[in-house]
Amino acid sequence: MIFRKEDLERIQGKLELITAKWWFLVIFVLIGSITPPIVTKGFDLSESGEIMPYILGHALITHCSPLYPVFKIIPIILVFALILFGNRVSRIFSIYGGINYLLSAFLQGIAITDKYGFGVVTGNFILMMLVAMSWFWEASINKNDLTPRKLPIIRYWVVPLAFLALWYPANPETWKPDFNLAYLFTNEAGLAFCTMTPVYLGILTLYYPNVNIVTLRVTSLLGIIIGFWNMVVNFLMEPDILWWNGVLHLPLVLISIYAFILSFRR
Repeated sequence: MIFRKEDLERIQGKLELITAKWWFLVIFVLIGSITPPIVTKGFDLSESGEIMPYILGHALITHCSPLYPVFKIIPIILVFALILFGNRVSRIFSIYGGINYLLSAFLQGIAITDKYGFGVVTGNFILMMLVAMSWFWEASINKNDLTPRKLPIIRYWVVPLAFLALWYPANPETWKPDFNLAYLFTNEAGLAFCTMTPVYLGILTLYYPNVNIVTLRVTSLLGIIIGFWNMVVNFLMEPDILWWNGVLHLPLVLISIYAFILSFRR
């Protein structure tokens, strides 16, 4: 079925209205916050609170280390391509974003373990799939205008934070600060939702308001939800071990809040 441009614009308008409704925001937050995980092996009720952290800690992404450099190099190339070619790579940027979030849904939301069998962090999986679909939608309608333009210097505050997230300078064994430049190409940040979202949202905020508001809003809303829970775990539950991990998730929280606010401004 082939849609005319007028049809796509009409759908876009409806999506902008729906995603701004209070009930959509409430449903979105509830899915991401209270949806229970799914596992194929039985467990004691006393273990309920341990299942989600266990799945996240043993997710499929931990077995994908040969792919880490590939998914670090591609976004770096894309950023330079946007600087050099602007709108000519807009659709490529959106398609890659959709693929990246699709992979994040499967690789970070699913684990296969001896303890619980096949496990899914259901809320994260559903919402990451929705975010991925919003990026593929943008690739089809091409609302983003990534033509280079002059901006006030203050608008670039997202750049160092996005770079920090992509670099993710943390020792994988100790979770302590480790500013080894090799991590720009060797860790899992290029495949992870929490570290790639500041990059994608940071780019969209630099081209705002000429961007797809639905994609901006849905992506930033999930960034706020996942960022909030990371703040709770890293700074309140295990600050002695994970405080630096919490610091490295601040770009996710801050840029997501900023992008979400922008998505409601006209």
